[in-house]
Amino acid sequence: MSLKKALLAATVLSLPVAAQAQPVSGLYLGAGVGANYRDNNSENPVLSPSGVLVGNTSIKSDWGYAAVASVGWGFGNGIRAELEFNYRNNAIQSGNVAGRPATSTGGTIHQYGVMGNALYDFNLGLSAGGIGITPYLGAGMGYVVNDWRNVRGSGAGGSIRIDDSAGTFAYQAIAGVAFGLGSMVPGLSLTAEYRFLGTLEPELGISGTATNGRTVVGNYTGSNYNHSILAGVRYAFNAPRPAPVAAPAPAPAPARTFLVFFDWDRADLTDRARQIIAEAATNARTVRSTRIEVSGHADRTGSAAYNQRLSVRRAEAVAAELVRRGIARNEITVQGFGFDRPLVPTAMGVREPQNRRVEIVLR
Repeated sequence: MSLKKALLAATVLSLPVAAQAQPVSGLYLGAGVGANYRDNNSENPVLSPSGVLVGNTSIKSDWGYAAVASVGWGFGNGIRAELEFNYRNNAIQSGNVAGRPATSTGGTIHQYGVMGNALYDFNLGLSAGGIGITPYLGAGMGYVVNDWRNVRGSGAGGSIRIDDSAGTFAYQAIAGVAFGLGSMVPGLSLTAEYRFLGTLEPELGISGTATNGRTVVGNYTGSNYNHSILAGVRYAFNAPRPAPVAAPAPAPAPARTFLVFFDWDRADLTDRARQIIAEAATNARTVRSTRIEVSGHADRTGSAAYNQRLSVRRAEAVAAELVRRGIARNEITVQGFGFDRPLVPTAMGVREPQNRRVEIVLR
């Protein structure tokens, strides 16, 4: 394997799993916190127990906070189902009492409940910096308690106080994006969401004092629409783990080549040739070669047929000397190429000493 291919393979194998946007499969847990905006209650009548109109009251809340926690199940195809527990808190900012602005207000509105949600992850193959990006949409329904604690207002129109709670049917819509961190922690994702939560109008007990000093006791119903922006975390227990990075295959040991030269038209070994063959035999045992190639060659004098036979005789002479030096004959392959593979290209009929050779290659 070439170095370039080995590096390419290592790069592909080391790509983070998260960046490949794997669908959630199996059990997961999620949580999120953020800001919550509660739409203002419009003017709503306060009714006495006998149904007589007492006055109109409206409530305006400050930005508050929201928190959600969920346990869910992914079906491996983008669809998820989850059970969610939620909490929202908004302080009272201002309001009207009997149709007139309140000069003094206070109290908080708490909401807590449980929802069943269905969501769908859009596997678009998006990623950035090794982080998988998966948008999703969802919807849910459930039950939410509106808990108004010491909500009060007073002014020219009188004074009111609501300290009551009521549970109602709730519904919501969810739009979010998950940022998969599987390259660091398999199964871990960060999330960013927008949630719209609405409920049926809760009916709350109200008390107060009218401008004429008359005590007001009745029921108050107000709309309840919430807009939440959340940042969260989700952990899937059955997320695929990154495949181990395969180590590149070790490069084969470089072949060693020894050249043995011959006199013109001769196949017998000179003293120098025997020294070179002895060195090749020693190296073959040292590097534990598995194959020894012995290839004979000739220069371009004489006929092709004659030089073919001469190149084989030269190769066989070298192989015999290797065997005499302790190399097993079955480890040696012998072949002759005549003058077809010159070391130094020449014209026909030229005597070139470097072409009259045998190459010993240790594999």
